[in-house]
Amino acid sequence: MKIYTRSGDDGTTSLLGSTRVPKHSPKVEAYGTVDELASALGVVRAHWKDSVLDDQIHQIQADLFEINARLASSGDRFPGANPIRVDALETSIDEMEKELEPLRSFIFPGGSVPAAHLHVARTICRRAERRTSRLDEDDRGAHTLRYLNRLADWLFVAARYANHTLKVDDIPWVRD
Repeated sequence: MKIYTRSGDDGTTSLLGSTRVPKHSPKVEAYGTVDELASALGVVRAHWKDSVLDDQIHQIQADLFEINARLASSGDRFPGANPIRVDALETSIDEMEKELEPLRSFIFPGGSVPAAHLHVARTICRRAERRTSRLDEDDRGAHTLRYLNRLADWLFVAARYANHTLKVDDIPWVRD
């Protein structure tokens, strides 16, 4: 099977189910941003091999593929985000926060390389949430916005946790 089809040369693309839409459609913008997020998490995994969070990050990538199947379809063949996975993110956040110092100020994105990439993933996640929020619930699935919102929280805490486990300080924002 060839990777190129030439069918998108006119500025349209096919949703799952054969419906053609412009490449700038809100659905394509949403699933393209979720795809970008999954790729950013691949960069995190590449820079943080054997991390205690590796299995969770891999599961999150799988969750994002489920969300993308829903966003890229023309109908409700795919459920999208699973509410059980939102609960799992919350549990993981609580577990990581037990090991972290409480925040006393805003922090700059950065510190270790994995933390910096997790912060980039967090900002992509917030964009994915904004793009997905433009879609009707029928297009995005019932739990997708809740999942993306919680995932952005998870990514922030995971970035702090990465710095903690790698013994790198978070960088506090101190006003002049």
